Amino acid sequence: MTTSLLSTIEWICHSAFRIQAEPIIYIDPYEISHGPKADIILISHSHYDHCSPEDVKKIQKKETIIITEKSSVKKLSGDVRQVQPGDSVGICGVKIEAVPAYNLNKTFHPKKNGWLGFIIDIQGQRIYHAGDTDLIPEMEAIMADIALLPVSGTFVMTAEEAVQAALLIKPKVVIPMHYGNVVGDVKDAQAFKKGLKGKIEVVIPEKL
Repeated sequence: MTTSLLSTIEWICHSAFRIQAEPIIYIDPYEISHGPKADIILISHSHYDHCSPEDVKKIQKKETIIITEKSSVKKLSGDVRQVQPGDSVGICGVKIEAVPAYNLNKTFHPKKNGWLGFIIDIQGQRIYHAGDTDLIPEMEAIMADIALLPVSGTFVMTAEEAVQAALLIKPKVVIPMHYGNVVGDVKDAQAFKKGLKGKIEVVIPEKL
């Protein structure tokens, strides 16, 4: 493995991941069927396939801390903490940075909404979950060891645009996401991997 944390990152589906580390972190939990309770839940924005209160409840315990943006706060209960792009918080020994995620040439995710991507600084490594986004200028400033990037087009970057994003960010490993459920399929992930062949390691995940 290029990075020691790679084996702890588990793809649930779509843009939903679990980081099976200490602490246990879920990102955009959706269509959860099983798994341990969360210490931290990160929710990028309020669309149903990212902010799913029913799925949150499956993995939430009394002590679970949820980090999200203002439109998702209204849908959730418990220890919910609101952030906006540019904010950073420290929880359970983990630093979490909120970064912008938005569309440039479509209207599904307007920049004015303040929706999020996340950088998780854990065990000395940085994991970037891009959220629902296009190839945006702010990616030039992203520093990450592992990047989770959407590749399906329609609502987010295409595979070709995601290749450009990866080359801009220069992570050691990149994992494609946002396909296989609402839009896109594994062909998008394969096209993305082909576009980065010989440049950046791409791991196409298997569903839990």
